[in-house]
Amino acid sequence: MSSAGPLGLQDVTVRLGGEVILSGVTLDVQRGEFLALIGPSGGGKSTLLRVLAGLLKPASGSVRIGTPPALVFQDYRLLPWRSALRNVALPADLGAGGGLPPAEALRLVGMEEYGSYFPAQLSGGMRARVALARALAQSGDVLLLDEPFAALDALVRERFNAELRHLHEKTGRTTVLVTHSIREAVWLADRVAVLRGGRIVEVLDTRGEGRVSAYTDGLEAHLRAVLGTGDSTRVRSGVPAARSAGWLLPLLAVGLALLGWQLGAAALNQPFLLPTPGAVWQEATRTAPALAEAFGVTVRTALLGTLLGALGGVLIGYPLAKWRALERFLSPFLVASQSTPIVVLAPLLVSWLGFGFLPAVVVSALSALYPILVATLVGVRELEATFHELFSTLRASWWQRLTRLELPGALPVLLGGLRLAASLALIGAVVWEFVDPNQKGLGLAVQVAGVYQNKAAQFAAIALLVGYGVLVYAVITGLERRVMRRRGR
Repeated sequence: MSSAGPLGLQDVTVRLGGEVILSGVTLDVQRGEFLALIGPSGGGKSTLLRVLAGLLKPASGSVRIGTPPALVFQDYRLLPWRSALRNVALPADLGAGGGLPPAEALRLVGMEEYGSYFPAQLSGGMRARVALARALAQSGDVLLLDEPFAALDALVRERFNAELRHLHEKTGRTTVLVTHSIREAVWLADRVAVLRGGRIVEVLDTRGEGRVSAYTDGLEAHLRAVLGTGDSTRVRSGVPAARSAGWLLPLLAVGLALLGWQLGAAALNQPFLLPTPGAVWQEATRTAPALAEAFGVTVRTALLGTLLGALGGVLIGYPLAKWRALERFLSPFLVASQSTPIVVLAPLLVSWLGFGFLPAVVVSALSALYPILVATLVGVRELEATFHELFSTLRASWWQRLTRLELPGALPVLLGGLRLAASLALIGAVVWEFVDPNQKGLGLAVQVAGVYQNKAAQFAAIALLVGYGVLVYAVITGLERRVMRRRGR
């Protein structure tokens, strides 16, 4: 065997689920060499690549890995919430960058003009380029390619092969490519290792005349000339759609509701039961300073309750998402807490905490806790395991996984939970104001107006509560839509 290169396997055996996937594999990859692995499906090619990447530990044998390699996956695994440039910068963000600067890596693969685009806006070929650029930014020495062009059409794939060959000649990186294409392996690689039944059955040198390809000869060459060159640089976003007038429908519904209210109140002619919208407006104008003060009390309680409830939901929901045994252990208490009406706890909180702002915030936070807890649990668990494998290749710490992967990945679900949590936090704040006369918020205003049979004042306070709820809902929904648009959903 020749002198040891940056990668090598010595008598490696890998078992998965009790089945032998690799058996006694010995392989040495020389520095700067382009090695292709071919073989039938299920033969162990991707498994061998994952062993070289450090993602799988062999049952026996030894693995030699010098510089931590960069692995380009078949499905690319670009984070949908990061732009192309920020995806390429991910290794550097995690402290795993050892290759080119991100902007230089994008330029090298011809994607410098698309650095601000998100993966959902890019074609399959463009995403492949970004994934390759990320690998170039991660490792300055070794590239592992797991059929990165398998999903591309023939013309685009051929162009990528030419670009990959040129890139290898330019950078001199040690490269290992898994492919099913014999022609691709022969044209690109210096050597081709044939893997069958979990064993390397032959290693062929393909330098020199081994690279003669039908690309340049005969009928296939003529068809290539007719079809032209494949182009992968096509953005998927297209022309922005015309602005929808759908926002007019809610306004129309509100207008019709006000008209129905006016007609119903006028027909009933009982202002002590149902005042007209005009009467409510007059009362709100007359008592505007008092209503504004009460509104401030309720909103302050509800916002702080939403914030604390959301924080508590994430802090409790995250460990439950990571450890199912903990979820099962605590499930009786979680179900019991959700099944207990918050108004039942009010007398207990009065005896423990007394009256005032603190217990009001506690009630509001408890009301908001459960939706965020469930959203955190679901969002973290729904994150694809393939992204965790990507972060494993980048040697990410648990904190980096949490802040760069799990929380951003769960953000759409968290925002959905936050919409409900904000509404429940407002309900909790108002419920406490019904109990505590010292909390002079809108809840107390509704009670006092009811005592004096002032229905117009009651409706004015209720309208403010509804307005706050609608405003918070609209803000969170706007954030959610923006997040989803970036992810192409």
